[in-house]
Amino acid sequence: MATGRTHRPATRSRGIPEATVARLPLYLRALTALSERSVPTVSSEELAAAAGVNSAKLRKDFSYLGSYGTRGVGYDVEYLVYQISRELGLTQDWPVVIVGMGNLGAALANYGGFASRGFRIAALIDADAALTGRPIAGLPVRHADELESIVRDNHVSIGVITTPAGAAQEVCDRLVTAGVTSILNFAPTVLTVPDGVDVRKVDLSIELQILAFHEQRKAGEELEGALAAPPVAAKAARDGDRPGPDGDVPAVMPA
Repeated sequence: MATGRTHRPATRSRGIPEATVARLPLYLRALTALSERSVPTVSSEELAAAAGVNSAKLRKDFSYLGSYGTRGVGYDVEYLVYQISRELGLTQDWPVVIVGMGNLGAALANYGGFASRGFRIAALIDADAALTGRPIAGLPVRHADELESIVRDNHVSIGVITTPAGAAQEVCDRLVTAGVTSILNFAPTVLTVPDGVDVRKVDLSIELQILAFHEQRKAGEELEGALAAPPVAAKAARDGDRPGPDGDVPAVMPA
């Protein structure tokens, strides 16, 4: 079986922008859903809508892959699934270790989508000796003392950090020293890594704060709209509810 350490995809001469790389998984997810429904072809407009992007941007992204749809027919779904999977390196096995078996680490370990996307959880690691040997998602938790040997023995090149912030940098340093060159960081801290090591940060609190900003903005727009609306008294005046000659407001007659 191929591993992430010993069988890397051949280097391609063309450069693919990072923004395009970030959208490739979105296209792959949409295409996989179409493939599961046995849809043979898809137009750029349909695929762009399913992926949540602009169709012109999609066509530009696919041009970096050397893939062009057929006018009046669209894109071949199965071929695009293969092409994007190959570009993302998902046609091979990528062993992954998860370090930190708290609630988040355990939830990731139980996520069933890794295997179908080319990732194999090689080990679950935690510094708490009380967790050592405890099965999570069918794998026994290994102690952090074994981290370096686990990485070496399983040819691991991708590490996932779900530890508290205070422990994340030390874990990161150990993973890098052991040979890990790509890290997915869930810890709420910024990691320092040497050149040649890629880090992707997932900070749920930041994402929630961004959503809070949008909610506040929408609430502000609603308030501004309400303040801009004519007062009830002014509306009543325009509707004819004005005082009569003697200063009394006429009673509303029943219909």
